Amino acid sequence: MFSAIARILRTPDLRRKIGFTLAIIAIYRFGAHIPAPFVNFPNVQSCIDQTSGTDGLLSLVNLFSGGALLQLSIFALGVMPYITATIITQLLRVVIPHFETLYKEGQAGQSKLTQYTRYLTIALALLQSTTLVTVARTGQLFGAPSIPDCNTLLVNDAWWAQLLMIITMTAGTGLIMWFAELVTERGIGNGMSLLIFTSIAATFPAAMGAILAARGFEIFLLVLAVGVVVVALVVFVEQSQRRIPVQYAKRMVGRRTYGGTNTYIPIKVNTAGVVPVIFASSLLYIPALIAQFNTPTDTAPPAWVTWISTYLTTGDHPLYMAVYFLLIIGFTYFYVAITFNPVEVADNMKKYGGFVPGIRAGRPTAEYLDYVLTRITLPGSIYLGLIALIPLIALATVGANQNFPFGGASILIIVGVGLETVKQIDAQLQQRHYEGLLR
Repeated sequence: MFSAIARILRTPDLRRKIGFTLAIIAIYRFGAHIPAPFVNFPNVQSCIDQTSGTDGLLSLVNLFSGGALLQLSIFALGVMPYITATIITQLLRVVIPHFETLYKEGQAGQSKLTQYTRYLTIALALLQSTTLVTVARTGQLFGAPSIPDCNTLLVNDAWWAQLLMIITMTAGTGLIMWFAELVTERGIGNGMSLLIFTSIAATFPAAMGAILAARGFEIFLLVLAVGVVVVALVVFVEQSQRRIPVQYAKRMVGRRTYGGTNTYIPIKVNTAGVVPVIFASSLLYIPALIAQFNTPTDTAPPAWVTWISTYLTTGDHPLYMAVYFLLIIGFTYFYVAITFNPVEVADNMKKYGGFVPGIRAGRPTAEYLDYVLTRITLPGSIYLGLIALIPLIALATVGANQNFPFGGASILIIVGVGLETVKQIDAQLQQRHYEGLLR
């Protein structure tokens, strides 16, 4: 391991790429602690110390921003607008034929889709920053109206001051997007994924420190042991795949022979990644949001509002866990269905003379791929649901918040991005030294 690190440091190009990536990450984390204009920073810090944060979607956004959301910093929105815009663009490929045509056009079409994603990111950042500033002005950001400091988060609530805050946070999102593209082009790994990785990893010390302070050293060690086991299991499942063998027939083109090779189609057990967890968290937040806006201040709330507040707001209730688990399974099948098209894969194989041994080319191959995909998605969706329930179980047993580090979206992103980055560094080393980082 140390010899591999020494080889990295002795390689000028690789050393420069890693140094550039670390510099961008440092600037990103520094910006996450710079408050936006007209933010009452002492009151914000006081509210963070006196409350455990927020639940639901705001908790997820705060996790992806590395805690910058609750601090109302210039990077408060983090990478969440870009993630949402990317998911929306992928979904629009199913309903808008023009988007699907652009996707199939190759590099030029995908560059156009990337441009649309940027525009949508800025629009979503404008919408989300407006919502955030409005919630902060009304004192509902931390959900603790009884704490005086949480009702005065802004030093100036004039319309022009709010407009300046919205513009600053939207510009911060654009700057984060530019940072990510710079890392992708000049650094190592995928820029946006690394920024998400950095944001989530930045919350680990605070989350573990809270468990140590609240539950003692024994529970802290138990959580660490469980975390190591969970990370090992996640690495195992994320690397697991079903390999469908494919053979290509020999073809004579002029005097040359093409084809005649054996390969395979890798279908991962977790094909959907972390997207179903984000979908389910966002959808479960909608009932709580509706109930919040329909809660009267002077009279008793309606029965349906009380029911939602009791069963669908806090993650430690069994009904909430069951609905969350079932939503993740449903969204996993939905997302896999729109991202992996068996008919398209079968047509491409037939076009280039490929076939699955024992399966006829064309429609039978598409039906076989759909058969395999449907069955391998079931354990993958159950795995996603169980991983997502770990923070909720920790919330009910250990007293951690929903940003518990060893579970949910956080552990999936940490492990996935870490593995992909290590593989890229390994490939760079193999190109130069014939010996990589991994053995």
